[in-house]
Amino acid sequence: MELLKNKIVEEGIVLSDTVLKVDTFLNHQMDPFLMQEMGKEFAAYFADAGITKVVTIESSGIAPAIMAALHLEVPMIFARKRKSLTLQDGLLTAKVYSFTKQEENEISIADKFISEDDTVLIIDDFLANGQAAFGLMELVKQANAKVAGIGIVIEKAFQDGGKQLREQGVNVYSLARVSSLADNKVTFATEQIEEVGV
Repeated sequence: MELLKNKIVEEGIVLSDTVLKVDTFLNHQMDPFLMQEMGKEFAAYFADAGITKVVTIESSGIAPAIMAALHLEVPMIFARKRKSLTLQDGLLTAKVYSFTKQEENEISIADKFISEDDTVLIIDDFLANGQAAFGLMELVKQANAKVAGIGIVIEKAFQDGGKQLREQGVNVYSLARVSSLADNKVTFATEQIEEVGV
């Protein structure tokens, strides 16, 4: 997605060979026009997948996920990383390790929001090692629902998450795939990914 790639080049800051800071438009301050366009792109790609729910993890996945849900005309659910006083019983839970924050979180969704009749699209801001994606897939599996695919805003193609998910037959659609952050420069992957049928 050229609009996103241009934004990454213009405003992204490479902090190391593995860390890309995009807090001016994605995961602190958000660009609503960009979120809208990304939502349209995800919705168009997964239009024929029979999506009934969009699922993400708080907090940076919420904006692209709500926009995708808006264009798919379905509800969006976000998995919580912290326990809530109003969310105690009837929970689907999974453990997710964050390499960026160097901590493990238990994520949860109220089981009343996903059922075996649902076909779920998972959306997240970054895909690196795949921990968040696998955790969200675990929640969907616990509900006996189906994962139609995973929409990712920025995939770090030099890390293993995308490869592992695709090897398991998951349809992963990334709007921007970064092949390298070496030498303080963002290099985008140019090779085509063989997509699994939607």
